Formats: sequence, C-alpha cells, structure tokens
Amino acid sequence: MIRLRALLFVAAVLPCSAGIAADKPGKAAIASAHRLATEAGFEVLAAGGNAFDAAIAVSAALSVVEPQSSGIGGGAFFLLHRAQDGKQVLVDARETAPAATDPGQFLDAKGEVDRDKAVNGPLAAGIPGEPAALAWVAQHYGKLPLKRSLAPAIRLAREGFAQDSRSLMFLGMRKDVIARDPGASALFLPNGEVPQQGWVLKNPDLARTLELIAEKGHAGFYEGEFAATLVDGVKKMGGTWSREDLAKYVVREREPIVFRYRGHQVVTAPPPSSGGIALAEMLNILQGYDLARLDRVARTHLVVEAMRRAYRDRAEYLGDPDFVKMPIAELTNPLYAAGLRASIHPAKATPSDSLPGFMAPVQGTDTSHFSVIDADGNLAAVTQTVNLPYGAAVVVPGTGFLLNNQMDDFALKAGAPNAYGLVGGDANAPKPGHRPLSSMTPTFVIGPERTLVIGTPGGSRIITMVLEGILAWFDGDAPQKIVDNKRFHHQFLPDVISIEKDAFTLDERKALQAMGHTLSEGERPWGFMNAVDWNRKTGELRGGSDSRGVSGTALVK
Repeated sequence: MIRLRALLFVAAVLPCSAGIAADKPGKAAIASAHRLATEAGFEVLAAGGNAFDAAIAVSAALSVVEPQSSGIGGGAFFLLHRAQDGKQVLVDARETAPAATDPGQFLDAKGEVDRDKAVNGPLAAGIPGEPAALAWVAQHYGKLPLKRSLAPAIRLAREGFAQDSRSLMFLGMRKDVIARDPGASALFLPNGEVPQQGWVLKNPDLARTLELIAEKGHAGFYEGEFAATLVDGVKKMGGTWSREDLAKYVVREREPIVFRYRGHQVVTAPPPSSGGIALAEMLNILQGYDLARLDRVARTHLVVEAMRRAYRDRAEYLGDPDFVKMPIAELTNPLYAAGLRASIHPAKATPSDSLPGFMAPVQGTDTSHFSVIDADGNLAAVTQTVNLPYGAAVVVPGTGFLLNNQMDDFALKAGAPNAYGLVGGDANAPKPGHRPLSSMTPTFVIGPERTLVIGTPGGSRIITMVLEGILAWFDGDAPQKIVDNKRFHHQFLPDVISIEKDAFTLDERKALQAMGHTLSEGERPWGFMNAVDWNRKTGELRGGSDSRGVSGTALVK
C-alpha cells in the first residue's frame, strides 16, 4: 500500500517565457510531519489565507496530532519572508526560564545534575512561547482572523484522530514517566497502557484551550483565568511558575542571519538559535572548495572539518541575545572562515582536542519542522518543539497539552552532560527570563531562479542535516531525495563522525578512518526533514517529506 506521505503532487509548469523568472508560483506547497497538518494548511489557504495563516494552521495542527514532538506547551521559531516587500524576520517564540529559576534545583546531594528533574516533571518546563507566536503571526502577517486559522486544529482535537506508529513508539519509550503524572496518563495511556495502533485520541481540553487563544489571542493563554489554572497546576506538581512569568512573556522579532553562498542568499535563524551562525560558518568554509569535483571521501572529510570548527564556536560563544553579547559579525565573516579553512589539512582529520574550547551543544531530539510556499511567493519555515519526546511528560488537568522540558537545553551545570551526553557553558546558563540556546535552523535559500525552504528536527544534528540538505540541493537533488538522503554528523565533541546505517560503503569508511576519523554507525535513523522548492524559470513547485517518518506529507496544489 502506498503511504500518503509518499504521494508527491507536482504542480504543472506555469506559462512563462523562457529565461524569465516568474514573480509568483501561482500554486502552493506545504511539507510537514503529518498529513493532517499539511491538509490544515491547505484548508486555510483555500479560505483566502496566505503562507503565514497556513503556518499558524499547520503549527497548531501539529500541536494536536504530533504531541510527542511539539505543542502549545513548547516553543518555536517562525522564519518568514513576505513577497510583497521582501521583509524577512524570525519570530522567536523560544521558551523562557521562570523568575524563580535556581540551578541548584536540578542538582542532587552530591552537586551533580539530577537527570530526572532536568527532563521530567514541572521543574523541567520553561514558559511556553508557541501560543504567543500564533497570535503574533496572525496579527502582524496573516490575512485571516486567528479563529479561522486555528479552526482545523480545534476540530482535530475535538473529533480526534488515529495515532500513528511513530507517535505510539515514542509513547512506549516514555510510558513509565508519563504514568507518573495523572494528567498525562489520563490523556495518553488509556487503562494505563500504550494503546494499539488505530486508537483515536480525542482531546476536548486542548480544543477548549485553542478556542481561548482563537477568541482572545495572546491574552487567552497568558492572562486571566486560564493562566491562573495553568500556574496553580504547575505549582501543585512542584514547579515554580508564577502568573507574572506568563504575563511577561513576549515573542521577539529578530533579524535573520543572512549571507551569500554560490550566488544565492541564505536566510536562517539568529540566536537564540545557534543554527544560523553555525550554518554560515560551515558554508563560508566550504565555499572555498569546488566540492563537485571531489570524490565522496575527500568531500566528506572537508564537510566534517567544517562541522567540527563551527560546533566548537557554537558552544564557546553563543547564548540568549537579550543577555549575552556575541561576536556574530566576526563568526559569519568570510574572512574568518578563510582562516578556519586554512587550518584544515586536505587529507588528515584535525583532532578536536587540538582546537581551543571544550564544550558541545545541549539539545533534545524530538522536534517538528514544516515548510510553506504560497501562490504569491510568501515563505514560511517553522521549527517547533517540546524537546524530548512528550516533553516533561506532565499535563496540567483541564489544559490538554504537555509541558516542555526545555530547561535541559540550558547548561544546568557548566561542563555536565545533558540527556545526550552533551555539555554547555556559562553563556547558556539557566537564569530568570533567559531563553535556552537552540539548534533549530529553519532556512530559506533564495536565488535568481530557484528558492528552497528547508528545516528538520534532530537535536544537535539539526544544523548539519540542514547543511547537507542545502549542499544536495546545489548538487541538483529534488526535495524528496534531499530529505531521504543518508546523513552524517560531527559536533566537535565527542570527536566522532556519527553516521546512519549504510551511509558509506566499506571502502569509504576505511578511507575516512585512514585520514584519522572515527566513525560510529547508529542503529536508528535521525531527523524528519520537510522541504519545498520553487523554480522561477519553469514555475514548478516541488515538495519532500522525509521517508523516515510514517506520517509526513508534501503536497503541491
């Protein structure tokens, strides 16, 4: 049986003169991690909405149908490009640390990080940002009332949907922790057990919460009776949220990181995402090589060395831009990249411990990304998350959504590993009101004839997956091939190339090892990339949703 996610509808070529780039695609493309979310986006477009209204619809629908990955109890980055005037902006809806945050809360009697407190339960949860983003994007960029854009998600929550195998797999992984919380277990574990595939999840509490946001916007979540219910519930669980924490939450509009690569403009996420700066460093380094003329081993070696250097800087310098001064201009300067390039031996791996610095990034792995191009050429690349699968595994009764566990994205203790054995430093320490550093990297690549919208979940591997996707696009790969390609990753520390199964032949692995690289093949694939592109010369729109996920769908119509 052909899965819906594999159905790729390609638009007919629009009539335009040979050699003349079209101003508008005339049709729309959406690629997301779930068929129902993609369809929600198209429903809103059909109602007269633009890409930004569709992004609200997809985001909210994913919050309903993909609770293991994202939700209104988490945060998001909305990267937007408005075709009318060329405005490009990142709407930063990253979670913030509560005012009562104290790093000591996460330490045990020996002064070490208590991993259970760091990722499970109310102390692990930051103040959510996604509801604020939905209201902000609707008010400042959408064409439709927020109520209309949220209607598909409200309907899905109330009427229910069948959970897919991926969602149930993650539920099995987190069952024991979810079972500890009455709210979460009542919602996700009927009769105390992981349900069978085909079980229909109905969530009337979430429908009512979304209706509040639809009717009152930002205030529906962060103020009034609902905010009181949320804070009281978190405190009863042992958390430290306050009404003031919610009332003070605001999204931040940030200027994206913008740079040039091979005649194209790359637009990507600025801090508190580390992704854009790391992506700029890596592509600036690689711009000095003719990658197309190299064999696969030589090319992989250079890409890995670029990854190594960018991740070293990622850990050393980056944090919340509202509080931490960062040398962004220097890190993204091609001259800086030229100096890094000069330190790369063409046939020998650079040991990470020979480079200055010692810390690697902190990130969870279960996130969601979607990409949108509308008929007018507006673009949206949105990455949203609750961090680990099913977040902190707690639900305040009556609210219908999981709280995130993004506090683990801070460096809870400098040099101490997080859930994935990764560490961080003081620039990313948990402090009241701060936003934790993120690897989420929603990205546009805009050229005179072609445009790509791309992003993925995957924790610390997000940035390198986006890098490899962009390189594959420049090699001529279509979006579906880009998102399905085998992946490799290096993040400075540990000094290992992580590879997916069968990513390299035996001879290629031996050649890389002969250069001094250590390879580690994982048993599970990673990422759930979703990408769309637009060829202005032909008018063609294409989409791709990662075959690693069973629920994803890319549509063009």
